[in-house]
Amino acid sequence: MSMIRELRAAVRPALRRDNRSGYGVGYERISAAGASSAVVDCGAYLDGRRDTAHLTPAQALRKVRSPEGQSRHGFVWIGLHEPTEEEFSDIAQEYGLHPLAVEDAVHAHQRPKLERYDESLFTVFKTIHYVEHAELTANSEVVETGEVMCFTGRDYIITVRHGGQGSLRALRHRLEDDPELLSKGPSAVLHAIADQTVDGYLAVADAVQDDIDEVEIDVFSDRSGSGKRGGDAGRIYQLKREVLEFKRAVSPLMRPMQTLSERPVRLIDPDIQKYFRDVADHLTRVNEQVLGFDDLLNSILQANLAQATVAQNEDMRKITAWAAIFAVPTMIAGIYGMNFDYMPETDWKYGYPAVLLLILAICYGIHRGFKRNGWL
Repeated sequence: MSMIRELRAAVRPALRRDNRSGYGVGYERISAAGASSAVVDCGAYLDGRRDTAHLTPAQALRKVRSPEGQSRHGFVWIGLHEPTEEEFSDIAQEYGLHPLAVEDAVHAHQRPKLERYDESLFTVFKTIHYVEHAELTANSEVVETGEVMCFTGRDYIITVRHGGQGSLRALRHRLEDDPELLSKGPSAVLHAIADQTVDGYLAVADAVQDDIDEVEIDVFSDRSGSGKRGGDAGRIYQLKREVLEFKRAVSPLMRPMQTLSERPVRLIDPDIQKYFRDVADHLTRVNEQVLGFDDLLNSILQANLAQATVAQNEDMRKITAWAAIFAVPTMIAGIYGMNFDYMPETDWKYGYPAVLLLILAICYGIHRGFKRNGWL
């Protein structure tokens, strides 16, 4: 099997939602001496194989920087979930992380980006999860967002997650099953995280496409006799807001992926860098889909509003037509309700039924004319 197939097999996840605890079943936050309580997992890897010892972040760093660790291409992978400043401060000091990047990682709500510091790269990914719903309504939540932030150094990678989805537990297990890939160091882990994130975008895009198709069918379906006209503008607007949230996760990541895939980056292994092109290609595809979703929803919303305007015009035409019909008996009754002694046909024996027949004939003629012209 070629290296690219092995890489894809190792890092492509079976997309599913992990539990809401944020770090998955089977993992507990580390609370040993010298380790932060926000640490989900901490491992030292030598020649791609995890050291079996239970290590704190400081111990793991000393392990990989020892003569043995350096000779065996060692690196540390630390996973944290929503750390506070106090919980992250010891690790940041031990690993020499830049204060600005640490502040972004703690407070979250960052745009996807790639920042270079002296001895590390700081990468922010927005994770997207599709929220299942039985029926799309004006209040339905379609996508949930989270964040994965990566500090990538020469011999370490630190991942900081925010949100209840986007767990890296299964990804870590898959990579640990491929020591040859992990021997490439932290850049292999960074690529795997990027690939899993973008694959998640692809799955969400397919699900959102189904929702848009449903709304589109609802707007343009023939609802004659059902009492409904077009779709619900609130549903369309809500879906557009959710697509906008999706777009905010995808579009800003385009430039960082181009940088990682096209330009030499000192901390990225050259053998791994070319595989970022595959991630960039998939991201470009998703970005085009999301932009298409936005344009399509604009068209659907405009069509729905146009249908509502047409329906209102039809109602006004019907009301006007019936008002014209009822104006005839009102006019005739008004004329003969005036108190004059000498009015034509007031003493005629057949005057009353003749007037009624005249009213009916005129109303019938007007009604038939409106019917023929499509007003009724």
